[in-house]
Amino acid sequence: MSEEQPLSQPADAAEAREESRLVSLRREKLAAIRTKGPAFPNKFRRDALAGDLQEQFRNNDRASLEALSHPVKVAGRIMLNRSAFLELQDMSGRIQLYVNRQQLPQETQDAIKTWDLGDIIGVTGTLQRSGKGDLYVDMQSAELLTKSLRPLPEKHKGLTDTEQRYRQRYVDLITNESSRELFRTRSKIIQSIRDYFLSQDFLEVETPMLQVIPGGASARPFITHHSALGIDMYLRIAPELYLKRVVVGGFERVFEINRNFRNEGLSTRHNPEFTMIEFYQAYADYTDMMDHTEAMFKKLAVEVLGKTEFEYQGQAIEFGKPFVRMSVFDSILHYNPDLDASDVDNLESATQVATRLGVEVKPMWGLGKVQLEIFDQTVEHHLLNPTFITDYPTEVSPLSRKNDDNPFVTERFEFFVGGREIANGFSELNDSEDQAERFRQQVAEKDAGDHEAMHYDADYINALEYGLPPTAGEGIGIDRLVMLFTNAPSIRDVILFPHMRPH
Repeated sequence: MSEEQPLSQPADAAEAREESRLVSLRREKLAAIRTKGPAFPNKFRRDALAGDLQEQFRNNDRASLEALSHPVKVAGRIMLNRSAFLELQDMSGRIQLYVNRQQLPQETQDAIKTWDLGDIIGVTGTLQRSGKGDLYVDMQSAELLTKSLRPLPEKHKGLTDTEQRYRQRYVDLITNESSRELFRTRSKIIQSIRDYFLSQDFLEVETPMLQVIPGGASARPFITHHSALGIDMYLRIAPELYLKRVVVGGFERVFEINRNFRNEGLSTRHNPEFTMIEFYQAYADYTDMMDHTEAMFKKLAVEVLGKTEFEYQGQAIEFGKPFVRMSVFDSILHYNPDLDASDVDNLESATQVATRLGVEVKPMWGLGKVQLEIFDQTVEHHLLNPTFITDYPTEVSPLSRKNDDNPFVTERFEFFVGGREIANGFSELNDSEDQAERFRQQVAEKDAGDHEAMHYDADYINALEYGLPPTAGEGIGIDRLVMLFTNAPSIRDVILFPHMRPH
């Protein structure tokens, strides 16, 4: 290699100067290439991938490969240079390339001497195996397809700065196999989810991401402006109200894998732009949604991990056993053995409990909201193995159907694993008059200063008045699900390009 070994990503002025020097050297090489013809040719077509070749010929020994003399065309990025051998990386893996000075034209050998780590090349040759047992391509021709102008991180050190990995994900993907494998797993999870719902006779649909009224969840929206219509619009916080409109229209089982946007803080669990699946089924209730969730998660564990027991951040997770189902009220008593029912079944005493926990109880809160705050403070972090928490208070569930036997609570659940919420589902409220009244309550809370309260959606009420059949629905956070299955500590690890404050 003609240039010095490149440094890791610049952390100080000296490293920045060194990187600038290396970039200048590469630009000079590119300028020389331009004088000889097209600098970025696009006529080379490979016929094989490195990983496929490693798998297909893994049982062929040196002698059998010599006799076979199997021709291949491979292309990818130079990741290592050992003088006589280069190592090429493509989307499937790596393979070695032998610089055969007996076969390669001198002009090509001279060109190879100027190539740098990160350059993208196309190579033709035959498959062989080295004395050490490594599969390689005996190069017969080679050409530079793309000149890399920036040096890759040093091979042993890699791109180790976490923030830099998020900001320059393209470099992270080039240099870290673990990152590439994580995003392959993410893709596999989404495909497996899609396959499950299609197998259950659900129809995949698409609903607006730009909405005149944000709805379907309690969250602060992002606001944008539509110039042609001359109106402000909102990036959706959830597709729920549109999906239920579709059910009104007669598609009785629907799902959407979607992007949602919530103008809220960032944390290891929150990104303002995130992916969810929401699904709705007519003639079903929230217990049917829990059954779907349990069946799908067990299917995911087997298809993605090959097992139902795995580890998340040091905690053993078991998906093979029946998932626990417990109400909000019962879970508070279960995980707070010092409390009894009378401590949390009325507003006065529940407020005292919440205050002791450091919760600032607001005047507009009712008993349901106070109970939920106690739950958040004392229960959620205990829910490590898969648990459905059911029967959420009506006060904090503006879109859920009330329980017929106890209207204080709704037929709603949230699904927890690893101490965090993964899913939220409920029997849908299909009483248009009840829904209208709950919207009015939300508007009153918004007027009182709650920026996450819902708007009044008159068109949705209009849709309900045509008649929504008994229906249940659910939303599952894909990003948190991927975190769980890849043992990732932060949501930024599982999003290709997470939002960050600019430098």
